[in-house]
Amino acid sequence: MSACVPTRTTDSPTPDGQGPHAPPHRKKFCVAGADVSASIAVFLIALPLSLGIALATGAPLQAGLVAAAVGGIVAGRIGGSPLQVSGPAAGLTVVTADLIQRYGWRTTCAITVLAGLAQLGLGCLRVARSALAVSPAVVHGMLAGIGVTIAVAQLHIVLGGTPQSEVLANLQALPAQLADLHPAALSISLLTLAVLMLWPRIPGRAGRIARLVPAALVSVALATCVASAAGLRLDRVELPSWRSHALAGLPEGPALGLVAAVLTITLVCSVQSLLGAVAVDKLVSKQPELHAGVRRSDLNRELLGQGSANIVSGALGGLPVAGVAVRTVANVRAGAVSRNSTMLHGVWVVVAALLLVPALELIPLAALAALVMAVGIQMVSLNHIRTITRHREILVYAVTTVGVVFLNVLQGVAIGIAVAVAVSLHRLARTRITHEMRDGVHHVRARGQLTFLAVPRLSRTLHLVPHGEDVVVELDGSFMDHAAYETLQCWQDEHTAHGSRVEITGRAGTRIAEPASASHSCCRPWTPWRNHHCDRPQEEQETGRPSNYQLASGISAFQRNTAPHVREELARLAREGQQPAQLFLTCADSRVVTSMITSSGPGDLFVVRNVGNLVPLPGAESGDDSVGAAIEYAVEVLEVRSITVCGHSGCGAMQALLNTPPGGAQTPLRRWLRHGLPSLERMGAQDRAWARLSGRAPADAVEQLCLTNVVQQLEHLKAHESVARRLAAGDLELHGMYFHVGEAQSYLLTEGSDTEHRPDEVFDQVVPAALVEGRETEASETPQETGLSGKV
Repeated sequence: MSACVPTRTTDSPTPDGQGPHAPPHRKKFCVAGADVSASIAVFLIALPLSLGIALATGAPLQAGLVAAAVGGIVAGRIGGSPLQVSGPAAGLTVVTADLIQRYGWRTTCAITVLAGLAQLGLGCLRVARSALAVSPAVVHGMLAGIGVTIAVAQLHIVLGGTPQSEVLANLQALPAQLADLHPAALSISLLTLAVLMLWPRIPGRAGRIARLVPAALVSVALATCVASAAGLRLDRVELPSWRSHALAGLPEGPALGLVAAVLTITLVCSVQSLLGAVAVDKLVSKQPELHAGVRRSDLNRELLGQGSANIVSGALGGLPVAGVAVRTVANVRAGAVSRNSTMLHGVWVVVAALLLVPALELIPLAALAALVMAVGIQMVSLNHIRTITRHREILVYAVTTVGVVFLNVLQGVAIGIAVAVAVSLHRLARTRITHEMRDGVHHVRARGQLTFLAVPRLSRTLHLVPHGEDVVVELDGSFMDHAAYETLQCWQDEHTAHGSRVEITGRAGTRIAEPASASHSCCRPWTPWRNHHCDRPQEEQETGRPSNYQLASGISAFQRNTAPHVREELARLAREGQQPAQLFLTCADSRVVTSMITSSGPGDLFVVRNVGNLVPLPGAESGDDSVGAAIEYAVEVLEVRSITVCGHSGCGAMQALLNTPPGGAQTPLRRWLRHGLPSLERMGAQDRAWARLSGRAPADAVEQLCLTNVVQQLEHLKAHESVARRLAAGDLELHGMYFHVGEAQSYLLTEGSDTEHRPDEVFDQVVPAALVEGRETEASETPQETGLSGKV
């Protein structure tokens, strides 16, 4: 379902190549049905919340509707996060209420306009990413402090009283307020809170249907109906005529105070909106099938959109605008597919503000206060507290929260950032170094960051290990400066010179920053990934070592470092059996590490390796059915869904095919390489086009044969009965792959259908994730040239 509006355009060339004076043609602007339904769901949440937030700030209630409409239409159209919904946010309630108390409503609107201009400036300077450098503990602490302030203030309205301007005053007045309850207001508030809590928990099919209507709308609507039916005397929403609505005026007040107010609004609006945009990307990535066409958020553009919305909202007498988490989550979960849902929700708010005034004026203020109080309580998230505690940043969170509650948002955030910096410096400078004996091996553990401040303790502890004793040095940290590095390296050179063995590992045994010197630069598995380079030939490195030293060392490292992490997964695979999705047939070359180039793990690939990644034809005279047996087992028993043949650059088997003259003794290697002769013949055929590698010709004949061999072995695969049967059924795919060892670059092979070449010799460029050098492309933009391509 979609709604389409025809539009005229005359400035585009026609298919015939005519210019702007060609006859106009019509282009339809369509709104997807998913966007329409999502916009209604968001509108039903935004309407009561906008009124409630306006009530909590002490602003005219129309200001909440203005901000909701402007946030939806302006920020929705200009912003860089298509699915984020903007409007009056609970996180701005405390700040706005303080500004109205100090400067009045018209000056607050002017401050909102200036904050919007500041956001535009920040967006133009492209500094949006820097806002994400603020510690999450500070951000969540700020929101928690704002939530506590909102909840305490609205509690007075729930009880039938009037809140004070400061949290401390509200807490002091609470006993007196409890002694003077207003039963009608309290009953309506409790009804609202009860519905808010119970509505999402209705079980079964009835609950799934009921949750289609937002709990916020149901609770306020039910409270309104009960209050009207019972004839309760309560304060209700008052929406004066729009003709008397107050707009922004010139700012009045001390210059420093106004600057601080603008900075506060800018900070809170920007950080909340940018974090919301990042959260939207995470939500969308979890539902790729529903939001396939939604692009990732452009944070700088999002700042421009939020700034524009604040300028318009402030000028029209609305509250400050920011991205709102509750409405955004509802928008994503309702299945929105574009920014049209956000914009439509703003349109519905405008319609409601113009046509539903009599209905809105029936809403009791106690119901709105209860709704906003619930939102404030939810801003103190237990999940965030648990996460922050796990990362040992609860002090930063608590200090920021207390600062926001008892001072103000700007001062609280500043104190929180200062504490976060102090905690980081403390962690950087604090290092604990211990020494102990376990199973006859000395263990030296350095917990924390190794800087020059820790060098004396590090040196003293290392020299506790006697010469000739083996030692394991565990560096449980993420940073080592030059002074600590040199100290460790010099000690290691000295210790190993006396015949001792030194192993330097990181947390949980993972090696990090291992010093490598000319005196002992023996390669170990994976050391190239730590920029380790050997200066001497392998024979010289292994002098004085047993022949199996490297193998035993590698096995020991696996048992110590890797086995604890994979044991549970391997135990599951042992119980359930292997269920690989792919048969991966590649060369036995030691430089081709299948798990590394495919980012796969145990149980992912059924791997077959041989010299030259060859697939003998069924019934071929080879005396070796191992490849055919593996193919049959993978296809018939394991029921893999795809088979990949992977070749690589510099293949010795292909070089042998090219350089070995015919005749001569039939050694096992020469008999095996006969299965590669069809590839050699295919490459030499005059009626076949040569494959190309990412748009370029192969570097030499060996590389051309490596590419051609991948194609030929795919043809051999199709001749196997089990493969042919699964291909005919449509539940098996064949893929070709080429790994360039020198470039550490993988390429995928696809078949094309260019009429200038034989169909089985044409290869279209493959561009994974629709990206070419960081630029987004559509499928139609794929270059139509033959070849193996597509950097993976």
